[in-house]
Amino acid sequence: MLNKQKILEIAQNKGRFTAKEIVRDFGVSRQYVTTLISGLIAEKKLVKLGGTRNASYLSVKFAKENKDLIPNVFKKKYKNQFLEEHTVLIEIEERFYLLSNLKENVKSIFTFAFSEMLNNAIEHSQSKNISVEVGLKNNKLFFQVEDFGVGVFRNIMKKRSLQSENEAIQDLLKGKTTTMPKSHSGEGIFFTSKSSDLFILDSFGYQMIVEPQINDVKIKNTTKNKRGTRVTFEINTKSEKHLNDIFKKYTDLTPDSNYGFDKTEIRVSLYTMSGVHISRSQARRILSGLDKFKIILLDFDRVPIVGQAFADEIYRVFQNAHPSIVIQEENMSEGVGFMINRSKNEAKKSS
Repeated sequence: MLNKQKILEIAQNKGRFTAKEIVRDFGVSRQYVTTLISGLIAEKKLVKLGGTRNASYLSVKFAKENKDLIPNVFKKKYKNQFLEEHTVLIEIEERFYLLSNLKENVKSIFTFAFSEMLNNAIEHSQSKNISVEVGLKNNKLFFQVEDFGVGVFRNIMKKRSLQSENEAIQDLLKGKTTTMPKSHSGEGIFFTSKSSDLFILDSFGYQMIVEPQINDVKIKNTTKNKRGTRVTFEINTKSEKHLNDIFKKYTDLTPDSNYGFDKTEIRVSLYTMSGVHISRSQARRILSGLDKFKIILLDFDRVPIVGQAFADEIYRVFQNAHPSIVIQEENMSEGVGFMINRSKNEAKKSS
């Protein structure tokens, strides 16, 4: 009688087999064999290689002993019609055996990041097709989600009435930026980028590049005009990062907190192309949308000086309008520190 145990015995004896062979040898239906095999894959007792029509199956032991048989890349293009990210993830986990050997913290980060980015493509891109690639090479786990739609930066520009792609990128880096506020919190890209070792958004000639390992963020113009949006995510399989720690970093953990996404950090240097921060309008651009947070960390790395009007807009005008918001600073040069402290003191005199 054919059952799961019999299929496992066949796998152990043959190493590699196909559903067609089982159907032929036991005279049972293809559907029955597929059901048994699918159950064994879900129980992580069999490994599936190839697509549905040409699939073959290996025992886990055989797969570990013959790693050269296991592909290190999964690629597939999906029609964006009734597509759901969890069903794609299940297919990848079934067909991409290398994911099963990941450390739990890395697997959790991958699952979160991939699901968030694929959901964005499904719901925001207006693309008819979405391409997915997942790979593991030299201890680096990566994925790409690519659509051929409206483009992430252009979509935000249009929905938020912004002037340029640069402004759209700046808003994305703040967090809580979404074109669908009723159904999305706007946290996906923010936390996905923070959980990576490398995160790239590439769309219509603009790139947003985040490298948390070296605390670096870049905005680039590219000669290759990528239609739609390509998301690239990379993390080392030996990473010690934990998703909970990343969320906690941007959560106000004071006793009266609701444990929401309450803290953001702003790379001030990204808000002018010239590096000069002097005007109130520049400060207002930085502050736009930050009233949604309880704690704002301003990173002044690579900012040599700020003007009086710039600092006054932040530390007197904005702070007086939002006294409950805590504004913090880091990486200040002597010149920046002097101007900020001066503005803080002036604000105290006028309050």
